[in-house]
Amino acid sequence: MSDPAKVRRHAERVRELVASVVRSQIKDPRLGMITITDARITADLRDATVFYTVLGDAAAQASTAAALESAKGMLRSTVGKALGLRHSPTLTFVLDDVQNQVKHIDDLLTAARSADAEVQRLAAGAAYAGDAQPYRVEEDEDGEPVEGESSADDEPRGGDRR
Repeated sequence: MSDPAKVRRHAERVRELVASVVRSQIKDPRLGMITITDARITADLRDATVFYTVLGDAAAQASTAAALESAKGMLRSTVGKALGLRHSPTLTFVLDDVQNQVKHIDDLLTAARSADAEVQRLAAGAAYAGDAQPYRVEEDEDGEPVEGESSADDEPRGGDRR
């Protein structure tokens, strides 16, 4: 196993190298507006996963994925030479759909806010179900609660307790 700091440095270097090569050396017309967002590399430095985003619809994302797959060999050799490792890491490209996730979470929060406003509006005119005082209280002739007296209902059921 490698040092975690060394693995992080190599992952950052892979991200920078892939972004540089995509920007300057790949001339594939299928390549859309791409941003390399992150790179992760395994502890044995054999496999690297490169995350990217593409500006555009699903067709642009699919064509960019095809362009990256066709340029994978050149990217791998460039990364291997620059890192100076015995084995060049294999590259795997993963579409980073952060934008879609952010939009989905924003939609959920907006729906929750509108639902919360609806609940607050309904609760403003609500009344308690049943009596205001759900427990039976003994009252005297004036309607005042009687304290300290017990009625037959207050006695324990089921006989004596000793």
